[in-house]
Amino acid sequence: MLHDRLLVEQDSEAGERRSSGGIVIPATAAMGARRLAWARVVAVGPQVRAVEPGDRVLYDPEDKAEVEVSGEVYVVMRERDVHAVAAERLQAEATGLYL
Repeated sequence: MLHDRLLVEQDSEAGERRSSGGIVIPATAAMGARRLAWARVVAVGPQVRAVEPGDRVLYDPEDKAEVEVSGEVYVVMRERDVHAVAAERLQAEATGLYL
């Protein structure tokens, strides 16, 4: 990866969702507002400062560029397009999310 780019793998649960009442909502269902999605970071460029491989990031799936590598589909994005990061490396008393 070059510069401030991230290579992420979309979470498998990013497709279908289940409502609090147990109703399955397909990924193709239209939503009134934009919905952000979680992904796992696979690789980072040398200028990425706040994200490491293995972290989970929150991003807007409408602003994505997909790439296929060895039959797997990944998303390439800039670090500035990340809305939040969930990282296990943070201390236990922290929430695990930072903006």
